[in-house]
Amino acid sequence: MKALNVITLISILTMSLAGCSEDVGKVSLGVFTTSDIFIDAKQDPKLPGVTCHISHVEANFDLSDPSNASIACRQTGPITPEQLATIDKSKSGEVVFKESLSILFKSLKVRRIYDQENNTLLYLSYSTKETKGSFKHSLSSVSLYQGN
Repeated sequence: MKALNVITLISILTMSLAGCSEDVGKVSLGVFTTSDIFIDAKQDPKLPGVTCHISHVEANFDLSDPSNASIACRQTGPITPEQLATIDKSKSGEVVFKESLSILFKSLKVRRIYDQENNTLLYLSYSTKETKGSFKHSLSSVSLYQGN
């Protein structure tokens, strides 16, 4: 009886986690490569009215994935003044997403920075490892303008 309860619980958890998937796309880079481009959708944890789509390459069977990534963020729901009051408004902002890209030290981070003068949210994606003398990065902005 206990085994049946454990199996039932595992089945329920597996089905509920399947709906939490953030993967929205996958593109193969060809027949002769093990690399694919993955597209993930992530909601800002403090501003759930903002969704960021991040594309990045995953190289199967490699110890680390390439550092290139692209980001596009849009307002997909309401953003309240109460929510805005909770975000870090410093010049360096705060990390809102982080994903490991290798067994050692390299990760992809997304940092939210608030541009108060232009009333805009900036989302900067970047690799924490230098590649050929450069840190790969990409920028997207979400205007909070409430015009007529």
